[in-house]
Amino acid sequence: MSAPVLTSAHDSHGSPPAAAPATRPLTLGSVVVDPPVLQAPMAGYTNFAYRQVVREFGGAGLLATEMIAARSAAWLESERGEHPDRLWGVRDEPRPLAVQMWDNDPDNLARVGRRLALDFRVSVVDLNFGCPVRQVSEKAHSGSWLLREPERVGAIVRRVVEACEGTPVTAKIRLGCGPTCQTGVEVAQRVEEAGAACLTVHGRVASQFFKGRADWEAIGEVKRSVSRMPVIGNGDITSAEVAVARLRETGVDGIMVAREALAKPWIFAQIAAVLRGEPPPPDPSLDEQRELVLHHYDLVCQRFGVERGTLLMRKFACSYAQGIPGAREFRAGVSRTLSREEFLEVVRTKFPRA
Repeated sequence: MSAPVLTSAHDSHGSPPAAAPATRPLTLGSVVVDPPVLQAPMAGYTNFAYRQVVREFGGAGLLATEMIAARSAAWLESERGEHPDRLWGVRDEPRPLAVQMWDNDPDNLARVGRRLALDFRVSVVDLNFGCPVRQVSEKAHSGSWLLREPERVGAIVRRVVEACEGTPVTAKIRLGCGPTCQTGVEVAQRVEEAGAACLTVHGRVASQFFKGRADWEAIGEVKRSVSRMPVIGNGDITSAEVAVARLRETGVDGIMVAREALAKPWIFAQIAAVLRGEPPPPDPSLDEQRELVLHHYDLVCQRFGVERGTLLMRKFACSYAQGIPGAREFRAGVSRTLSREEFLEVVRTKFPRA
């Protein structure tokens, strides 16, 4: 079993695609991201199994792991000779692939970044300056908390760029910490000066978390504030049509898709088609989506074992059912499953049908 093959919307509906803006592959040092459509790193979600699903559908020019904590990674290596669980499979995984990490200590980030670049041979080392979660920001003074100090962000980026010896180093930010701390433009300029290969901007401030709408006008302002560094826009990309509109309106160099891709991992293929001037393939049928849930479950169990895999897959299954009429009973049932038998029974009997 594998992800369903998406067929052209032109074949199904006969309608031409909306005109797409002229787009070029994104070049990050020696790494070519084509198409310039990126899968966002999402803690707890973008594990090895999920990335397999995205890769099967196609369309994503760059995939990313879950975010890792540089401090913990450095300790694991020095004290136990081990690596974070989130790096499982990374050495042998197809490229291009980015690994994102967080911390506020330049030495920790440089040490781990160098290991990722020279030992794991990842395509891109990404630095997180946007995470709004309290454990990362307020408690650890990392992630989005660092947006208060643009110069410090720049110094961290510069240190990691030097340590990675040519492997592209990128950064991800928000527009600022809050309504009175909107430092996105200044941070972007410091990141560019420090030698980053690219910057991704999420169109909210940290205090919003994911409430309200992403401010793409502000993302456009960040793009216009830098001269050489590519800028990727992120936030509320819910369809291929929205992605194309945001590219056209802001002039950003690429699009990163996050939460919508948990419900629709085929969205990357749809965006890529429109960027090629082709009709976006339609969503898989409900029967195909049911089979996809089962396929994803098999991949998760192969990676984590059946017991842990069943618990982990509950949230993915709920994501797949997001927005589907009549899915409430399925979500309620699948979120309580504890065994493989229970999970398979709920998916086969309660996942919505046409």
